[in-house]
Amino acid sequence: MGNRVTRDDFEWVYTEQPHTQRRKEILAKYPEIKTLMGPDPHLKWIVSGMVFVQFLACYLVKDLSWKWIFFWAYAFGGCINHSLSLAIHDISHNVAFGNKQAKWNRWFAVFANLPIGVPYSASFKKYHIDHHRYLGGDSLDVDIPTDFEGWFFCTPLRKLLWLFLQPLFYSLRPLYVNPKAITRMEIFNALIQFSIDLIIYCLWGLKPIIYLIAGTILCMGVHPISGHFIAEHYMFLKGYETYSYYGPLNWLTFNVGYHMEHHDFPSIPGCRLPMVKKIAAEYYDNLPHHQSWIRVLWDFVFDDTIGPYSRVKRLCKLAKES
Repeated sequence: MGNRVTRDDFEWVYTEQPHTQRRKEILAKYPEIKTLMGPDPHLKWIVSGMVFVQFLACYLVKDLSWKWIFFWAYAFGGCINHSLSLAIHDISHNVAFGNKQAKWNRWFAVFANLPIGVPYSASFKKYHIDHHRYLGGDSLDVDIPTDFEGWFFCTPLRKLLWLFLQPLFYSLRPLYVNPKAITRMEIFNALIQFSIDLIIYCLWGLKPIIYLIAGTILCMGVHPISGHFIAEHYMFLKGYETYSYYGPLNWLTFNVGYHMEHHDFPSIPGCRLPMVKKIAAEYYDNLPHHQSWIRVLWDFVFDDTIGPYSRVKRLCKLAKES
């Protein structure tokens, strides 16, 4: 993919993020892309089916031995939970019920959260807005690793450990980098989540709870699907801060691999992002992209020129809230 540079700091840039300008250019040339914006009528049914499959799995695993609990958590349940977390990502852009039904989207995200085992959706929404508005923004975009992560996790063994610990860093980093007041929706999210956890525990015991939470943690660490965390914004090529992936795992992840297209048009649901690439092909076909999330994880661990420091950072001014 070209020349790579060994890093001991982030890649600081002093330009605006590229997605805003490209969005303007594409819409000027292809105004029909606006018709792709709006809710995905199938999303709520797909997500509901996944939630109920996980509740059925809770019943089925209640008498399994612990080794099979963890096996199925990694091989099956965790895949569904990771997929649900990416459904929550889509729902955070109001694509389940549309912008006019914002509250329905928030509550549906809480419902999609239930098999994940820990409250997540409301906090994700709060911070994900900043990720799009201030992409790479110092102290604003909590998707960026901290200086400690970049400095310490710099050898293959340490980078592998960092991948295992990704769920921990993703949950704690916002509290350190950009702490925000707890919202009412986060409180409701936690109360509902822990109530459902308690009901599952009372019905079927501890093993289903471990199945759900272990699957969430394991599949956000070293797992083929978790390659998207690295693939999306880690700078495999100097000068490029967002990358798409066009492989088969998009079928399981609501097309989160179409990440360049998503940042250009965050209001377009994942199911329609391939149409964006098809319509505006000349804007995307020549950009560097990934073909394998497994290869992304391998390169991240064993390529000395790639690590937590391989991210673009910029200084951003806070936007005025309307």
